[in-house]
Amino acid sequence: MAKFILRRLGASFLVLLGGSMLLFFLVTISGDPLADLRESNADNKEHLIRQRTEFMGLDTPWFQRYGVWLGGIAKCVTLSCDLGTNMNGTDVGSLLGNAAQSTLRLVVLATVLAIVIGVIVGIATAIRQYSGFDYVVTFLAFLFFSLPVFWAAVLLKEYGAIRFNDWIREPTFTLAQIAGTAIVLAVILQGVLGGSAKRRALTAGATLVFVVAAMSYFSATEWFRRPMLGIAFVLLVGLGAAVGATALFSGIRNRRVLYATLGTVAAGTASHLIVLPLLEKGGWGTIFGLLPVALLVSAAIGWFVGGYSRKPATVLSMSVAVIMGMLTIADVASRHWASLLGLKPRPISTIGSQTPNFAGGFWESFLDKGAQIILPTIVLTLISIASYTRYTRSSMLEVMNQDYIRTARSKGLSERVVIVKHGFRNALIPITTIVAFDFAGLIGGAVITEQVFGWKGMGELFRTGLDHVDPAPVMAFFLVTGTAAILMNLVADLAYAALDPRIRR
Repeated sequence: MAKFILRRLGASFLVLLGGSMLLFFLVTISGDPLADLRESNADNKEHLIRQRTEFMGLDTPWFQRYGVWLGGIAKCVTLSCDLGTNMNGTDVGSLLGNAAQSTLRLVVLATVLAIVIGVIVGIATAIRQYSGFDYVVTFLAFLFFSLPVFWAAVLLKEYGAIRFNDWIREPTFTLAQIAGTAIVLAVILQGVLGGSAKRRALTAGATLVFVVAAMSYFSATEWFRRPMLGIAFVLLVGLGAAVGATALFSGIRNRRVLYATLGTVAAGTASHLIVLPLLEKGGWGTIFGLLPVALLVSAAIGWFVGGYSRKPATVLSMSVAVIMGMLTIADVASRHWASLLGLKPRPISTIGSQTPNFAGGFWESFLDKGAQIILPTIVLTLISIASYTRYTRSSMLEVMNQDYIRTARSKGLSERVVIVKHGFRNALIPITTIVAFDFAGLIGGAVITEQVFGWKGMGELFRTGLDHVDPAPVMAFFLVTGTAAILMNLVADLAYAALDPRIRR
């Protein structure tokens, strides 16, 4: 395995070297970096031209400048990278750090959401092949996959930012809005859950009543201006997560695992009241300091309660603990939404990743940054969900028709075990490739999204470098995206070996 990894890294290095040389050459011949200064009427035009020529090394051939850049990259071995300066003399390394931080904050969240939602929906459509739910999801998947990113982003800015900011001043629903929303959700949910006509009618009726009651309550109390989740919400969602995770991965009849996850929910609910005053003070140090405590407590619960199922009990208990922690953070953040609206009446901006010179506290800043990231995340997630759903569905359908699946069923194994342990594990192999390349591709694909939403990320760095015929920012972009693509490709190969022992040989 070590020999294989070293061979792949060597080949990848040669690919990066050739690609970087070609890109550097193409950028340098794509235009005149002094064009704007030559047309300038400034008195110090000649001084500005000499200064830019010095910053960019325009008095030397392109291959010599490429050699200087390559020498700076070689210093990364000693953790002292020199990415050069841009046309204004600014260190590209500092620009890359800020840009990468902004883009990764967007890309990582969008990728995780797309993977989780897309894989789950893909499995569900494969299990219910040719059902109404399958047809609807297939249609939506092709629709989202075909959406132009810039068009979807502009629509979200209009309806998710501008009109939402108008509505949040008086967040009430009309009778027509309540009735329309309830009917649409009732039709969708009964189609998703399926079943007999009686079961569909009960599902639609229950959904209709619940949505009407909830929207009426939210409208009457203006809940969207003063939201508060509360401990009851944390407890109910935690119980749902515990029961659902146990039923999916271990089986609801495995009482040891069920008791472990329910015990974690009880501990999380009790700790919710204890840590609330600590979290109110804010600070990432407090949040990340409490995380290992929650993991240790939940691991101990799973270990001692799990009995003969200690391993799954421990893993699921720790997963439920993470969910409980996220619910607690969401509860604390929701208590500060009203104060955010007091500081910023229009909470979702259409430009930028955060509000300049924002004067709020930790949780107000947390909500402000969260509000700014939601729209571009939705755009990237919708585009990626479509591909994950289709690939997961086709992979699961191929696997579920194999002989070993029929053998597993004939042995009397439950459908959950057949799908999760025998089907999904083998269906993950082709999906792993998509996950690896999608993460690297989203960094480059976020160029359009960042431009529409005004994010100062990798896309902005790349576009600015191309517009001004400035190789240094473009090469920094290539260095990050190219390295990410190669590393993700290597991770995919290693994941193959972990999923299928035959590949190791």
